[in-house]
Amino acid sequence: MSMWRCWALVLVLFAAGCAEVEKQAEVKPALEVEAVKPAPPSEEPKFKNSTLKYLANRNLKPQPTRPLNVRSKCSHRDAVGTATKLDLMVKEAVVKTFSAQVAIKGYGTCRFNLGDFNQAEKMPQALLRHKREPGCLVRMWEQGDQVTIAFNSCPKSCERDAFSYLWPIMVEAKSGRCF
Repeated sequence: MSMWRCWALVLVLFAAGCAEVEKQAEVKPALEVEAVKPAPPSEEPKFKNSTLKYLANRNLKPQPTRPLNVRSKCSHRDAVGTATKLDLMVKEAVVKTFSAQVAIKGYGTCRFNLGDFNQAEKMPQALLRHKREPGCLVRMWEQGDQVTIAFNSCPKSCERDAFSYLWPIMVEAKSGRCF
């Protein structure tokens, strides 16, 4: 039996050697106590969102909020055959003229005219709301040297399934060229 007790004691000592012990706080003599300094705030903010983490070190500046001013009378055909015709004039964020026709090859044509819309907002984006289709919106905003004209929930302004393939119209603000 003594051999069993010896092995049991070795096993208990071995297990005790693997146990974690909490570190005790060191007590310094009164003369050595240093003034507690708060931790300096870190220069880089800590982001919870991983997307913001990737944007942190970039030189991004907010787009200035100013009234939209653009004039364009253009037509464009892209590589897949989508033909765009646009007549647009916006002065001090008030839409004066707006007529857009986008023919999407194989899917139909979308037509938008200012007479079918009321201007709901001027800033920060020019917003047109369709008079008969409550969800149909046309938004216009400036982004760098380009103006974007985007269409939201306007399938009745298009033939067949063309609205599913409708992309925003981009206009160069200075030249009025669309693409």
